[in-house]
Amino acid sequence: MTIGEVAAPPVDRHKDGVHAERLSLGVAARLSRYLQVLTQARKMGRETISSQELSDYTHVNSTQIRRDLSGFGKFGKRGVGYNVEALILQIRRILQTGGQHNIALFGAGHLGKAIASSEIFADHGFNVVAIFDADVRKIGSRVGGQRVRDIADLGQVVGEEGVVVGVLAVPASAAQELADALVAAGVRIIFNYSDTLLQVPSDVTVHTSSPAIDLLHALYFYLS
Repeated sequence: MTIGEVAAPPVDRHKDGVHAERLSLGVAARLSRYLQVLTQARKMGRETISSQELSDYTHVNSTQIRRDLSGFGKFGKRGVGYNVEALILQIRRILQTGGQHNIALFGAGHLGKAIASSEIFADHGFNVVAIFDADVRKIGSRVGGQRVRDIADLGQVVGEEGVVVGVLAVPASAAQELADALVAAGVRIIFNYSDTLLQVPSDVTVHTSSPAIDLLHALYFYLS
């Protein structure tokens, strides 16, 4: 699905003061980047962080950062910066990601094992509740604390475990078939690590992660 950035609609607030309207893609993407940095800062023992430090880590102008955050309330203090823990809670509330979300991982190879063993998903409330593979030699083995399941069980497991996100760490040749199976099982968010351009219905969101694109992005900031 191709998504274009939309203008922010009129303000509508919950009783706790957090915006209830749908965010524009640009704002949501930047808030997610701030949250990533803040989460890592908390793990490093940081209690406060400045907008300039957030800018250094995210390559978002510090003025833009202050503008983004001030639109949702007064979170920082001049000369002190932002309280890391408080800002994490606020951004999660804004992004409506404060709860726990179950994900299924497809592919128990090197990439799948790295993903399953990483703390990144857990740091943001995502629980890997199922790992699948088509290789009979891997089925039944344990990866990241989970028993590898047969892909034939996909539909049943998605329903039983309440899976909301499917993560594809599989060869490009297998990605589309798995995406089709996930859609049929009711999953509407797919994170794609393959280089396949997935064809999905308009109500399904696909995010493709490419190390090459990330490197090009970093190279642009280095050269410019």
